[in-house]
Amino acid sequence: MLPTMRMLELFSGIGGWRYALGGLISRDETQVVAYDISPLACDTYELNHGERPHARELASIPAKTLAAHEADLWAMSPPCQPFCRMGNRHGLEDRRSRAFLRLLEILPEAPPRALVLENVPGFRDSDARDRLCDVLNRLGFEIQEWQLCPTAFGIPNQRARYFMAASRDGLSTVAVENISPSPLADYLDADADPSLYLDEATLARHGGGMDFVRPEDRRSTCFIGGYGQRFVGSGSFLETPRGIRRFAPSEIARIMGLPEQFRFPQGLPMEARYKLLGNGLNIGVARWVMSHLLRDAEHGAKAAQCPSS
Repeated sequence: MLPTMRMLELFSGIGGWRYALGGLISRDETQVVAYDISPLACDTYELNHGERPHARELASIPAKTLAAHEADLWAMSPPCQPFCRMGNRHGLEDRRSRAFLRLLEILPEAPPRALVLENVPGFRDSDARDRLCDVLNRLGFEIQEWQLCPTAFGIPNQRARYFMAASRDGLSTVAVENISPSPLADYLDADADPSLYLDEATLARHGGGMDFVRPEDRRSTCFIGGYGQRFVGSGSFLETPRGIRRFAPSEIARIMGLPEQFRFPQGLPMEARYKLLGNGLNIGVARWVMSHLLRDAEHGAKAAQCPSS
């Protein structure tokens, strides 16, 4: 385990990369500086991590501001809409990519030792990925890329995502173990909120396109930010003896790997909770990527301290 780590968490959301780093490095020896412009995300981040992200627009942030943090690691989940299946797929031409483009400009001026990134699968074939790889290659980073799904890590949720790890200290090849998913019952609340149950009119209108699962099933579809408002293509719905219901935000949080003590600000609407979770990343998968990156960084640091004679 590395003794210290200074991480910049960019597009931080509710702090998924910070949770992924937890347990890999001592909290006392970890310094995390987060950036996000969503007030609701910042409120939730502050409640759970005790520190509030900087509400700075990264599209125009000065290079010296990020350089001043002297970060060892950049961790980011840039906006996915320019690359997702249901988006416009305009890539770097999308206005929501301006912040990412600015980070590509800053990267050569303040390069960290390592970088991790998560996004939708469409990012892999995008101009954004190609531009990032070009910058990293010129800076001497080694790069590894995966398309990873929680189902390979024993988690009953189909949420395939693109991950990149890049390091100036080298990276070894690593394979996913492929653990059989556990049943959804392991992630459910003991008592469900009655408001989660769907009425007959809703089921009659949307039921033909909805995805239904039972507690004993070992899969669920990807929960997106619109789960609280959409019924088709937004995530699975649970069949119970009482009826069919949405998954509670607390249940989705468990599936996403958030700790049991994770909380939303009091009074935050249900739709906002679903949106924050849907915009997040699966902590278990992200931790696997992070552990691989840090393990190689540790080996590189030891090799530098003990040169062969």
